[in-house]
Amino acid sequence: MIIAGMVIVVAGVLVYLFANKLGWFGKLPGDIRIEKENFRLYMPITTMILLSLLLTLIINIIRRI
Repeated sequence: MIIAGMVIVVAGVLVYLFANKLGWFGKLPGDIRIEKENFRLYMPITTMILLSLLLTLIINIIRRI
């Protein structure tokens, strides 16, 4: 659990530091963004599905090794 937390922190720092290189992240077709005067709603559905598929693939590859 501690290792998983450390991985999440490192991933968050990398995203924070390299945000300008990840301009596509969260702006894919299928991501819902509603911005009004006093209201913002952001649901990155497509981005999270792709991220989930990528992590599942990586974990399966690691488990087979």
